Order: sequence, then C-alpha cells, then structure tokens
Amino acid sequence: MQSKPSIPVDCCASPGLISVDEAIKSMLGAASAIVETEKIKIEDSLNRILAEDIIATLNVPGYDNSAMDGYAVRCEDISAGVSLNISQRIPAGTTGKPLEPGTAARIFTGAPVPPGADAVVMQEKCHADNGRVSINTEVRAASNIRRAGEDIADGSTVLKTGQRIRPQEMGLLASVGCAEFKVKRQLKVAVFFTGDEIVSPGQPLQAGQIYNSNQYTITGFLQALNVEIINLGMVADTLEDTVRVLQQAASAADLVVTSGGVSVGEEDYVRLALEQLGKLSMWRIAMKPGKPVAFGKVGQALFLGLPGNPVSVFVTGLLFARPLILKLQGATQTAAPKLMATANFDWPSGGRQEYLRVRIDNTGNAPVACLYPHQGSGVLSSASWSDGLVEAAVNQPIKSGDKVSYIPFQGLF
Repeated sequence: MQSKPSIPVDCCASPGLISVDEAIKSMLGAASAIVETEKIKIEDSLNRILAEDIIATLNVPGYDNSAMDGYAVRCEDISAGVSLNISQRIPAGTTGKPLEPGTAARIFTGAPVPPGADAVVMQEKCHADNGRVSINTEVRAASNIRRAGEDIADGSTVLKTGQRIRPQEMGLLASVGCAEFKVKRQLKVAVFFTGDEIVSPGQPLQAGQIYNSNQYTITGFLQALNVEIINLGMVADTLEDTVRVLQQAASAADLVVTSGGVSVGEEDYVRLALEQLGKLSMWRIAMKPGKPVAFGKVGQALFLGLPGNPVSVFVTGLLFARPLILKLQGATQTAAPKLMATANFDWPSGGRQEYLRVRIDNTGNAPVACLYPHQGSGVLSSASWSDGLVEAAVNQPIKSGDKVSYIPFQGLF
C-alpha cells in the first residue's frame, strides 16, 4: 500500500488537530478494496457487496398483466351504461383465451391480460350480475395494465459491481431469477479491548470496574456490516501484552479495530504498540466526542483505534469505522447520508466539530431536531434515545430556528 499523503491542519480547528473531513478523506485514500470474490446463494447475501454486474435475462414483468382485480375489456366495446357478457375468469397463474369482441374477462391482480384486451377496469367501477358486467366509468386504453418489461427490460443492467445488497436488492435479484452470484469475500476484522477496569456483562462488578459496553457497540457495527469477526477478547494493560495481541490480530485480519488505549495516558498502550509494530498515520481529530482516533497499518492489515468513552466509540464508529469497512469491502457508496432539520435548541461554537445526539420530531410540517439534555461522551443512553447526529461546525454557533445538517441512524445498517 502506498504511503498516506500528508494532511493539512484545518485553520479553523484547534491547533494540532486535523478536521473530520480531511481525516476521513485521508483514511479512505489509504484503503483499497479486497479483490477476492466468492459465489453465494441469494439467501446468504444480505449486506454483502456485489462483485459482478447483474444483467437481466428476461423482462420483468414477463407479460402484460393486470394491476388490480377487475375486468379486462376492449375499449372499443365500452360506451355509457354498457353491459358485457363475462366470457372467462383469469386468476393469477393462469392464461386466458383471446377476448371475444363484446365480452369482458374477470381478471385478478397479476394475471396475464388476455390477447385482444387493451384495458382493465377496477372491480369497484363495475357491477356484475347473472354472468354480465356493467361498466360505470370512462375507460382509457392501457388503464391498469402493467406492461411486459415495464420494471426491468431483458438485457438491462439490474445491479452494478460494488452495490451493497439490502433487502430490496435481494428482492430485485430474485425478480430476475438470480439464485447465485459473485460477491466480495467477507472482510476479516480483528477486535480486542484494553482496560483492566472493564469486565464482561454477566460477571459481578468489583470496586472501580465497569461493564465492557464498547465491545458490543463495535461488534454490533461489524455484525450489521456482515464481516468475519475475529474476537481476541480482553488484553491486559501492559505494553508487552498489547504488542503481542496486536501482532496476532494483524496477521489474521484485513482490519484491526480497538477501543481505548490510543490517547496520551501512561496506561494507553495501544498507540505505543502500533508505533512499535507498524505506522501511525493519523491520531488527533478536531471533533467532539472522539478526538483520539488512531489510524495506521501493521503488516498488511489496516488499524483503526477508536476512543474509550462509550459515546465516542459510537460516533467514531459511524464516522470512521463504517465508511472504512465499506471501502475495504468494495462498496461504491461509503458516505453516510445527511438530511436537514430545524434546531429547537441553542448551541455555542467551539474549536472542534461537534456531533450532537438529537431526536427528530416529524409531527409538524418539517423535521425538528430536539437535543438530548446530556451530551457527555459517557452518556451512552443518549445514543439509544436519539435518531441521528447533528453536525455543529467549527466556530459556528447554532441558534434555535436554524437549519442544521444531521446524519440519520436509520438506513446506515
């Protein structure tokens, strides 16, 4: 991998820190997508990345069909108050006979429109009695008919390489009969966690201990992105142990993700281990929460060290870990979407870009961003309560009524 380009310091940010945008740009610039592929079945494809274009080999729908329950007719037979003989009944999954002039066919949603018919009249506009149907509405040609190839044309590109497969893509692939296809192999991500004060849920807490929430925030991200997780567990707070486990993680994975131990404290050994074994390319970001984010390389594996505070892990996971993993997986879209809302709060400006946990109120004419009252980096309940993150830009205070940009959580995974 080529060396990372230098990153200019944002002149508006705190001295010695790099901006969030520059940090993300530099990180993604140093990441190359894995090239190995594998063929999988459609039922196993959720959140995998396509490694080939999918070309339709048929039309969808494959034939002209009725968009609703009703009666297939010939427009030339329709006049005010006309009554037609019901000549046939066509449920979905069957094929009707050519429609005789002066007759109508009882037809159901999805059933092929019989030859000769050029419109379908919804049953609510008809009155059927004793084998005849009265049409009580004006009828236009092609009404309520879904044409062959209207959705997908034979020979067209259905999905392109790099598409991340969501439930809707699974349905789309099934609609063109695609049962197996090539995807990028699963990304291997190794994780380990430091801190003598943290213990696993289910164990009793001793004085000075806390439960390891960060492990489950991070593994939740990784599970949602469908990677192969190599969990190396807890590591003692010593440089020797941290070096040993980091080396083990890097030899087994494409990416190593940790939380904690990347700041400047005497017990923060992860950054020191990274500098001893590999290269630290990026460290201090002009953001809050989450200033200490370490990015580098150990052997052939990339390394991403997230902060130790629970909210900082969540926020930097969204901003850094998610796009990095998508880039390594070969996805063409890595950036989180951003929407606009109106702030119902005031927020002072600062020297770092801040990410505020908000809930979006959609009861009015436009979305309103409501601030969680406690924005501390240890208040993990704020992340669960909120719908997204408002971006409070460097040196730009927010006043109630201002339009603000926010990253919605919905749809990120």
